[in-house]
Amino acid sequence: MPYDLIIFDWDGTLMDSIGRIVGSMQVAAREAEWGELEVEAIRNIIGLGLPEAIEALCPGIGAEQAEHLKTRYAYHFVQGDTTPMTFYPGVMAGMDRLAARPGTRLAVATGKSRRGLDRAFRETGTGHIFAASRTADETRSKPHPQMLQELLAELGVGVERAVMIGDTEYDMEMARALNMDRIAVTYGVHARDRLEASHPRRVIDGFPELVDYLLGN
Repeated sequence: MPYDLIIFDWDGTLMDSIGRIVGSMQVAAREAEWGELEVEAIRNIIGLGLPEAIEALCPGIGAEQAEHLKTRYAYHFVQGDTTPMTFYPGVMAGMDRLAARPGTRLAVATGKSRRGLDRAFRETGTGHIFAASRTADETRSKPHPQMLQELLAELGVGVERAVMIGDTEYDMEMARALNMDRIAVTYGVHARDRLEASHPRRVIDGFPELVDYLLGN
């Protein structure tokens, strides 16, 4: 079924930013004197809003220390860490194909902040592709479905005409809460079996294959 609205997660779905997220969080935790954070623990929280991610990574952390960790993470992600961030193979060409389909609009629902997503839009020159977007600091963090509800309301699309695309169980559960169609991609952070537990319509291994499916090819 062709969808009127295709909603994408950003990190781990469109952009391979996992290495920078992990490295920035590890350094920030040390600078905030929390200690070492394991790579897999950080990968697990990718997709959550930053306050929720820190709470999950650092149980019992105080407000002042958490704020310091948040500030240091933001610094390293934007300036201190130079790990390259690029779109996954096929994303740019695929987004152009989807945007060219009459009646189809694209949107973003992300755990990034508004400032972070707008920066990503500027740096990649892709902001014009998306009809709307929601970030974790302007609504509730995944897996709560509020950002999807707001996107549907803003664009006037019924839930049955929309689909959520993501690489984490947070994306899948957010859509599942609304009984929205959802498609999982396996090249991000969460393993196939974890994604399948949320009963997505499809589990897909690459972006070109995803685009073909969405276009009915």
